Amino acid sequence: MINVIWLRYTNNMNSSCANCDTGFEVTDSDLAFLDKVSPVFAGKKHPLPPPTHCPECRQQRRLVWQNNRSLYKRKCDATGKELISNFSPQAVFPIYEKEYWFSDKWNALSYGRDFDFSKTFAENFRELQKEVPRFHIQQQEPMENSKHCNFASNCKNCYLLFDSDFCRDSCYCYSLKKSESCFDSSFLSESELCYECVNCSGCYNVQYAQNCRNCSDSVFLESCVGCKHCAFSVNLKNSEYCFANEQLSKEKYEEKLKEMSLDSYASIAKYYEEFPQYCAKQIHKYQQGEQNENVTGDYIYNSKNIKNGFNIQECWDIAYCVLINRAKNCMDVSSFGEDIEKIYECATAGLNTQNCAFCFTNVVGSHDLYYCDTAYSSENCFGCVCIHRASHCILNKQYSKEEYEKQVSKIIEHMKETGEWGEFFSITSSPFAYNETMAQEYFSMTKEEVEAKGWRWRDIKDEIPEVEKTIPGNQLPDSIDDIPDDILNWAIECEVTQRPFRIVSQELAFYRSMKLPIPHLHPDLRHKKRMEMRNPRKMFDRQCDNCSKEIQTTYAPDRPEKVLCEECYLKEVY
Repeated sequence: MINVIWLRYTNNMNSSCANCDTGFEVTDSDLAFLDKVSPVFAGKKHPLPPPTHCPECRQQRRLVWQNNRSLYKRKCDATGKELISNFSPQAVFPIYEKEYWFSDKWNALSYGRDFDFSKTFAENFRELQKEVPRFHIQQQEPMENSKHCNFASNCKNCYLLFDSDFCRDSCYCYSLKKSESCFDSSFLSESELCYECVNCSGCYNVQYAQNCRNCSDSVFLESCVGCKHCAFSVNLKNSEYCFANEQLSKEKYEEKLKEMSLDSYASIAKYYEEFPQYCAKQIHKYQQGEQNENVTGDYIYNSKNIKNGFNIQECWDIAYCVLINRAKNCMDVSSFGEDIEKIYECATAGLNTQNCAFCFTNVVGSHDLYYCDTAYSSENCFGCVCIHRASHCILNKQYSKEEYEKQVSKIIEHMKETGEWGEFFSITSSPFAYNETMAQEYFSMTKEEVEAKGWRWRDIKDEIPEVEKTIPGNQLPDSIDDIPDDILNWAIECEVTQRPFRIVSQELAFYRSMKLPIPHLHPDLRHKKRMEMRNPRKMFDRQCDNCSKEIQTTYAPDRPEKVLCEECYLKEVY
């Protein structure tokens, strides 16, 4: 078993990123990991070379293969059924309804072909990709009444949920886990009746909160734990009836809350401006996380030996990974699910998977895969596309074990000559336009910047809604009490982007039950604003503003916040 202690290393190798020219280090432990996961075929070990891109550009390159939030209406190319898909109608490959894709009515191996050594591996692979059908949306059953959800599983009565699992009666959320009746929230888990919350867990009836745990019946909170009936407060622990970090009686607190007029859109907009300014004046912990040992990164929980990880849960000995749970001995992995081990340079929806490199989209219940796109319950495959229960296949063609290893070894030698071995797929090969993908979320670029690099951009064209009337967002009634039932037949024009959007019945019922005003902004813009509340996935060296201890944090040195190491932060708040 690999047991690389990622943060204990010497003899670093300096490199320059092939994409952005930024200098970066390839450490002793990085090289040790690459050596241990280098595959052996036909008795010959094929060493994986050091990365040529910096960690940020490697992550960007992986994320451009992940379209979570852009959905389209299109038809199944096998049955003609109308579908909601994350692949546009212009996709060059066939799209099948998921149930049909998993049936025995077609066989991915029928598309198999010989490797053409007069072409690069990428050329061989792209030709196969254009022909093999893929399923229409990324969902794992059971899903009930939730067809507008993507990268989701075990959801019921949900609408526009993305990267979410085990949820009920929720809408407009990203990375919602084991939650119920939550709206317009991101990175929320085990919560109920929450609205406009970011990175919170175990919360109930909380609105406009960030980085909070086990709080209830509260509004406008930041970095609070175990609080109830609190408002406009930061860094509170196990508190009740506090306003602006001041302890009040129950009666005084309720008076303050009434004065806030939280049913008024104008009041909420005012506090949205004022609360971040108030938070900026408070102390900040250098890192979001707990129960960790020997970690760098942010949003890390119950983990050990993590190097520059983000949104990590119950992981050991990993580096440069984001959004993974219960993983061991991995490097450069993005959004790859749970229970994975010995994974390198892979992206998107892996589960119960081991010993894989350079794979993406759906790699579930599989092992020993290289350069594959979507593989369910498969093993020992190279360069395959959309396979199910396959083994010893190359470009979807079946081989014996001996033939497979001999041919893979030959292909790898060819890839070394073309400079492809050890590199993830290029951004230009992605089936998605750059701005359709998660790369735009974390590495935002303009259309001009994207096209200057030769990458694809898709101009957004909203469908013109069939409605009784369109109303500008700034002309909506201020209070939910004044919103008529027939708003369900209106289109609202976002007051910033002018993009039209609708209110669905489930959403209206939630706003009314919670006494919340109708939003004036398009759901995509609301999501963008929540994402902007989070620090970047980038580490900086700076000093604790109390004790001057050297720390690594996502707060850049030139930012004005007072950032403390864990020891100093705990002394201040407890």
